[in-house]
Amino acid sequence: MGSFLFTAVAFVVALGVLITVHEFGHFWVARRLGVKVLRFSIGFGKPLLRWRGKDDTEYVVAALPLGGYVKMLDEREEPVPKEQLPRAFNRQRLPVRSAIVVAGPLFNFLFAIFAYWAIFVGGDTGLKPLVGEVAPHSIAAEAGFRPGEEIIAVDGRETPAWESVVYALLDESMADRDVIVRVRTPDGREETHVFPAANLRGLSEDGRILENLGLTPERPVVPPVIGEVLKGEAADKAGLQSGDRVISADGKPMKSWGDWVEYVRARPQKPMKLVVERDGQTLEMMLTPAALERDGKVIGRIGASVRMPEKLFEKYRVEVKYDPLTAVGVAARKTWDLSTLTLRVMGKMVLGEVSLNNLSGPISIAESAGKSASYGLNPFLKFLAVVSVSLGVLNLLPIPVLDGGHLLFFLIEAVKGSPLSEEAQMQAQRIGIILLLALMTLAFYVDLNRMLG
Repeated sequence: MGSFLFTAVAFVVALGVLITVHEFGHFWVARRLGVKVLRFSIGFGKPLLRWRGKDDTEYVVAALPLGGYVKMLDEREEPVPKEQLPRAFNRQRLPVRSAIVVAGPLFNFLFAIFAYWAIFVGGDTGLKPLVGEVAPHSIAAEAGFRPGEEIIAVDGRETPAWESVVYALLDESMADRDVIVRVRTPDGREETHVFPAANLRGLSEDGRILENLGLTPERPVVPPVIGEVLKGEAADKAGLQSGDRVISADGKPMKSWGDWVEYVRARPQKPMKLVVERDGQTLEMMLTPAALERDGKVIGRIGASVRMPEKLFEKYRVEVKYDPLTAVGVAARKTWDLSTLTLRVMGKMVLGEVSLNNLSGPISIAESAGKSASYGLNPFLKFLAVVSVSLGVLNLLPIPVLDGGHLLFFLIEAVKGSPLSEEAQMQAQRIGIILLLALMTLAFYVDLNRMLG
């Protein structure tokens, strides 16, 4: 219940921030260009909060946090007093109306740049892109990758962390061209490997591009050394002490703490013969894990924690950090790359070249909001930046009812010298609503299908 509540709160906070940013863009530019704003609403439906500002604008926070709107003075919606006509939206010149409409998506992109800027100035910790395993006969093996290499650039783009490697590979795989990857070998030499374009097609279908390439990141191996032992628990009763290293269990070698945990959990109330190393000596003992019910399953538990070696993660951890001025350019490039990648994925989905499973509906977005928020501020900011870019790109699509649809109407108006008739605009709006409802239904279906496996 606590986890669900946390996810719900994170989802509402994320939506609230991003919707406010988008609508504030319309609001701020409209006000600056002399258009009167009647209402600024975050959410739809029954108002939860409502107040009127000194600017005579009504501010509303409504019950359904799935969108928002900025209502401007407009003769097409209600009669406008003669003295207020110069401040009506519909009376503005085409460039003014276009600027107000495009401001919403623009503010989404600006927010993403700000979020990435804050991350890069404060320092973003990631995993150094060291290659662990290369699957035999895989695409990576054919390209010449070897364990221990560090990926330092993909098609000229520096890749200080695995996250940047994945984004770069996803982006380049959409471009249908050979991808050149520069690596640093364990002895310090730089080499290049090439992924042929033909081998990259369809690799991003399930989002596991590294696995599909046959690359496994090198990860730190935590040795199976006992840390704290809880008094009265199975480990204490068996005689295990802090600092003991588990060599084997029932003759099976324990190479890592993960191996040891997996072995224990699979054997509730089953005696096992241990071989441990203590102060340079080898000891044998019997251990019977207690039974613990978790998530409907019974697992083994011994009541002991791991002893983490000092500086274990230093080899694998990297901090990506820039000075404030450099961070602006890096954040803008990151936002641009993400925007073009989003647009490419959308285009390939329409053409049927990319699976619709790449769609994310409200359930997936809520889950991602909860997970990223639980990991800390930087992951949550990254999540907000990604969704903000997606909202910006989506709203610029030439679909009636979206900002891009209004811009399409303005383009037609500029070409023909007069606006489309109200009837034509209404018909287009109805088509746009149907398209959006179909897209929302499809995204929700994909979410449910993903949940149900």
